[in-house]
Amino acid sequence: MEEWERFKSVKEQGEWAELQFMAAAAGRRFTVCKPWGDTRAFDVGIEHAPNFLRVQVKSCTHRRGRGYWCQFRPHHGKNEDYSLEEVDLFAAYVIPANAWYLIPAARLLGRQRTRGAMLFPVVLPVRKNSFHYECYRDAWWLLRKTRRGLAKCGR
Repeated sequence: MEEWERFKSVKEQGEWAELQFMAAAAGRRFTVCKPWGDTRAFDVGIEHAPNFLRVQVKSCTHRRGRGYWCQFRPHHGKNEDYSLEEVDLFAAYVIPANAWYLIPAARLLGRQRTRGAMLFPVVLPVRKNSFHYECYRDAWWLLRKTRRGLAKCGR
C-alpha cells in the first residue's frame, strides 16, 4: 500500500496536498501564505514581488485509462462554485505520478467552464484534442505572473 493510500478521508488527502504545494513553492523561493481557517475559496497565497496570487490546491489519485481525472470544484458539501474573483490559479497534484499541474483559473472558470480535467503525467493520450492541460505540467513560472497576466494565459 502506497503512503497516499492511507489517508482516512479526502479532506486529509487535500490538506496533505496543500502542504506538498507549499513546500514545493517555497523550495522555488516563492513566499507562501496560508489563510486562517476554511472561509476563503483559495487554499494558499503566493507572494512574488508586488504580486499576490490565490491558489486552490486539488489532488487526485485514481487512474482512468491513460490519465487521471481531477475535479476543479468545491467539495461535495458546498453548493457554490469557484469564481475568478476568488481564485487565480489551480494547482493540481497527481499524487501517484508526483506531478504538478499549475492551471490558470481563467482556463477552467472562463466561458467554457470546466468542472474537471483529464491529466496525463504518465502516458500521453492517443487523441491530440486530449492535450488540453499538458502545457501546464510543472508550470511553476506562472507563479511569477500578475493576476492580469495569469488571466491572459488562461484564454
